[in-house]
Amino acid sequence: MSAITDLASGEDHRGENFPVASVLIAPRHRPVVLAFYRVARMADDIADHPRAAPQEKLDRLNAIEAALLARANAPAAAVQLRDALQERALTPAHMLDLLHAFRRDVIKPRTADWADLMDYCRYSACPVGRFMLDVHGESRDTWGASDALCTALQIINHLQDCGRDYSELDRVYVPQDSLEAAGLGVETLGAPRASAALRSVLSELAERNGGLLATARSLAGAVRNLRLGLEIGVIQALAQSLNHRLLTRDPLSQRVHHRPIEALGIAAFGCGEALRSRLGLGKPVVLGHS
Repeated sequence: MSAITDLASGEDHRGENFPVASVLIAPRHRPVVLAFYRVARMADDIADHPRAAPQEKLDRLNAIEAALLARANAPAAAVQLRDALQERALTPAHMLDLLHAFRRDVIKPRTADWADLMDYCRYSACPVGRFMLDVHGESRDTWGASDALCTALQIINHLQDCGRDYSELDRVYVPQDSLEAAGLGVETLGAPRASAALRSVLSELAERNGGLLATARSLAGAVRNLRLGLEIGVIQALAQSLNHRLLTRDPLSQRVHHRPIEALGIAAFGCGEALRSRLGLGKPVVLGHS
């Protein structure tokens, strides 16, 4: 088996849709957050590599788990995360959940229904928010709203990348029962633009995702750490904006991602809304529906 870094995409946290360890996060927390991100990025690159064989991918993911559990001393990024977690008396449980999701990506390229998608997000998305809350010493009472936000972020990524995921990875996160109810097969995701029927399916999923974002809206004001609350406010605002775009745009042929200047303005709005929430100043404004 060749070096794990051979499958690296070269992407880093600055290319993500949502902020990772931004300047809003206290400097003392950023090193462990970035260590967590680097391992997640490595595992994601392995699972998504277009040419590596499934068994090689699983072997590499297992190697990461072995390092996290102190059964091996490579790859280096996993060892660094293990040490960073131990310094803070944190367990690798959240990263182990992520590895479960990446293994699932390798062996299960289709999603049966909404419940199946929620189960996938339980492992692929929720652990990230739970990890951030644990790093900041927040109460587990915040996990419900955090799970809703992280799941919503994951679904936004799935919807806006649905064409590329199908074309490049033969992977479909759009529930098959939703496609079948509209008389569609997964091959419709490979078209240059979405049909009216597919647009309807994607819009319905975005509407449903809006319910998750509504559940998550209390999180920025519920956490004790002000800087984390502001970061959550930024992420919530970016997510609401992207989800609204998915109601009106075709992700197969139109841009959904924010341009940098757009993201900056929405981030400033999100900080303001988080402060309003923490101070109890009225109802939050929802981007795209104000």
